[in-house]
Amino acid sequence: MEGTSIVPEPAVPPTPPVPLAALLGREDLALRQLAGPAGPGVVLHGAHTSEMADPYPYLLGGELLLTAGAHIPETGSGAHLTQYVARIVAAGGAALGFGVAPVHDTVPGALVAACEAYGLPLLEVPAHTTFSAVARAVWQLMERARTAELRRVTEAQQSLAAAASRPDPVPAVLRQLARRVGGRAVLYGPEGTPVAGAGEVSPADAGLAGLARLLVSRGSATASDTTAEGDHLAAYALGADRGFVLGVAAPRRDPGDHTIASVAAVLLSLLTGEHHSSSGAARSSALVRLLLGAAPAEAAPLLGAERWLVVHARPDARAPGPVAASALGAGLGSPLVDLADDVVRVLVPAGRAPGPQPGWTLGVSAEAAPADWPAADAQAARALARARATRTPLVRHGSGAGLRDLVPDDEARAHARTLLAPIDAVAAGDALSETLRTWLSLHGGWDRTAVALAVHRNTVRQRIARCAALLGADLDDPDVRMELWFALKHR
Repeated sequence: MEGTSIVPEPAVPPTPPVPLAALLGREDLALRQLAGPAGPGVVLHGAHTSEMADPYPYLLGGELLLTAGAHIPETGSGAHLTQYVARIVAAGGAALGFGVAPVHDTVPGALVAACEAYGLPLLEVPAHTTFSAVARAVWQLMERARTAELRRVTEAQQSLAAAASRPDPVPAVLRQLARRVGGRAVLYGPEGTPVAGAGEVSPADAGLAGLARLLVSRGSATASDTTAEGDHLAAYALGADRGFVLGVAAPRRDPGDHTIASVAAVLLSLLTGEHHSSSGAARSSALVRLLLGAAPAEAAPLLGAERWLVVHARPDARAPGPVAASALGAGLGSPLVDLADDVVRVLVPAGRAPGPQPGWTLGVSAEAAPADWPAADAQAARALARARATRTPLVRHGSGAGLRDLVPDDEARAHARTLLAPIDAVAAGDALSETLRTWLSLHGGWDRTAVALAVHRNTVRQRIARCAALLGADLDDPDVRMELWFALKHR
């Protein structure tokens, strides 16, 4: 399929471009277009000022290039200006803004002719309008468009999640996706046949089906294409080795559409995964046996491994949600995920050593047989606490028992509450505790603690001094530091 691309696309929508018409509509700038196309398809991705005779090396593409023509002599030839415009177009420049002061009183006629010939929009920037004002207006319009696009994506994500909770979740998600992208959404089965669809059927369906088959044959995650009719096609594989594909066709492709379709793909992967795979049936059987009173050692063989790792994880930014928890499980290679209030627990076969996951802090237990799962769960919890205290993305439980493993957790927490009560009793207790934890983890380094907390080093000194006063303790004593460290890790 000509023009087909099978490459990962960004998960975060890029900043939408700004229509040139929106900039021309700013009355405070008083810009006037002298040449070139002016339709809605002319957009700007930024603004750049340059007086270089050849701006080609300094352009990324899509910019409004602003110049006062200092490099153009008053007797500049048409050939010189034609070459200048040709280089702008070759670099991907979107438009040229020419200031009529202080170098030139008017826009050179040869420049107008060259821009018209090359189809480059030419704007006259009046003397009272500064280039910085024009550039600022471009960035303001881009930020406004970015905010609107993020709002659209957020609303789409919420509507897709609501659709997934309906009695008919798969058709509901497809309908919501088709409406949000203004096109067609189709779920293809492992054999490449349509299972369900939403949106108006169009000639692009044949191309969409072909793109889905191509995706399966190449074992890729996503693919995109553009048909002769101008429709934008995209396909997304749902899970690993299941053969389900989500196809999306839309008359246009806005920056956030890939993000919206990716969320729908994750939801559909969850909705189709458990009911269409032998591993899902085995997991259901294991769960039923456990609920009916079987020992873990009896149910575990149905899950396909003899030894396991328990992983505890917390997201760095916000409380975990179902989609994020399932995505984490997929990243760790296991669908056995438990979502609690603030921690996600994942049971992972021992042969799949977990690695760091972007945006998460992980604690990993030692390998354990099913009979030892409760102990491994406690190990993972302690490893996660250690990872968070030391700001490490992943901490694995050691093979040997440490000193803190000799003290039961409930007794350790009670001791921690008593020891740290003077700090917890003050209004700034949370900030003091976090500063003390970070300072101890960095071996009393003032500068490193200040950087880690994004505060001034004098603030760190003041907080540590106050901790010492509240506790009535000498924080230079290594025994005191050790006891406080254990207490902070257990609280």
